[in-house]
Amino acid sequence: MILSRSDAPASYHLAATLDDAVQGVTHVVRGLDLFSSTSIHRLLQHLLDLPEPVYHHHRLITGPDGRKLAKSNGDKGLHQLRAEGCTPGTIRSLLNL
Repeated sequence: MILSRSDAPASYHLAATLDDAVQGVTHVVRGLDLFSSTSIHRLLQHLLDLPEPVYHHHRLITGPDGRKLAKSNGDKGLHQLRAEGCTPGTIRSLLNL
C-alpha cells in the first residue's frame, strides 16, 4: 500500500482515513467497488489510534454491459432518472431488490 508519493501529497487511503477522523465520521456508506479499501482504512485507523466508523457497502447499479453506472462515465443520476419518469419500482429493479 502506498501512503505517499513524490508526485502527490498523500494517498487516497491516508487522506480519506484522516479526513473521516477529523470530521468525526461515525458511519461510512459506499459501494461494493470500494470494499477492498476498507481493510486498508481500518488498518490505518488502528495504527494511528483513530476512531473506527461503522462501514456498510451497498450493491452497485450496473448497466446492461455489467459495468457500474457512474457520473464520471456520463451516466444518469437518480434525480435525472426520476425526472425522466422512472418509478421507485423501476429503480429497485435496477438494484436487483
